[in-house]
Amino acid sequence: MICEPSRRRTKIVLNHNKIVIGSSLKALMFAYTNELPIFFSVAERPFRFDFLDPNWDLTSLKLENPPSVLTSTKGKMEVGIPANLLWERLMFILSFSGKAPLSNLCKTMRYTGSTMVFSDDYAKLVEVGFEHCYYFGDRNCYKLVNEKVVENTQHLCYDWIAFNRGGKHKIDFIKTKDKFVKNIWFYSSDRIDGNSPVKDACVVSHLSQEELLNFDYSATMARFKMIYEMEKRGMKGKFNGNGPNGKPKHYKFRTSYIKREIQKKELNVESPQQHIQIMDCVEDELYNDLISASVSYDKLLRDL
Repeated sequence: MICEPSRRRTKIVLNHNKIVIGSSLKALMFAYTNELPIFFSVAERPFRFDFLDPNWDLTSLKLENPPSVLTSTKGKMEVGIPANLLWERLMFILSFSGKAPLSNLCKTMRYTGSTMVFSDDYAKLVEVGFEHCYYFGDRNCYKLVNEKVVENTQHLCYDWIAFNRGGKHKIDFIKTKDKFVKNIWFYSSDRIDGNSPVKDACVVSHLSQEELLNFDYSATMARFKMIYEMEKRGMKGKFNGNGPNGKPKHYKFRTSYIKREIQKKELNVESPQQHIQIMDCVEDELYNDLISASVSYDKLLRDL
């Protein structure tokens, strides 16, 4: 028998000197290297096609980082493992060491002026007092920071596109000079079981709020521009025999829309109090502290 959680709960108050709010890779690296508790309402995993520097040594985390080669129309690029793998390893270590006390249970958080109140879909989970907060961003965090008024906020726009014809090729990515359809990532289709030779695409654009409302920057236009960029670089659809002049013919690419995802490119927030610090870290700098910080987690890491 499955029972719903009780709506009446005892008030639990925890106190920490310093806490981290957020769940990005930077937030996890910061919490890990500084041995701080981390809280979040939404797991902000790295983008599917974000890769680590192949020169990063992650053996201190019991994580291998072998280089891989991606193919573009202009040549090859060497990358490390997907950033999501480091995110998962850090989340695992922080959770088992008690540094992610709510894990993914929290759905909203609210600042009372002295404490953070964390709640799930039913009721309050816990109330946490703190002296200093490092804020990396969380979409369901209320009254902790103030939104700044910014004209035409910049967004990252991800258009996921399926290939119904012409999806078999060896290209992994295309980089353009435009902010609309700036990057095109090709990946083995999730619509087909197994490691399929048929590829679908994710088109990445950098758009303002105004442009998101303009049809010229819509998902439909992203599909058209993606095909234009592919054909411009000599990519062709399936072979369709030779024409009367003896030259090979090819079918046109045929695509369909899967979904569009949008997220703000920057936090665009400001801190109302000195003990709430808006963080803007560089991943390379955080990486430099990973090896020395791993000594504190030795008992856990040696069993991985």
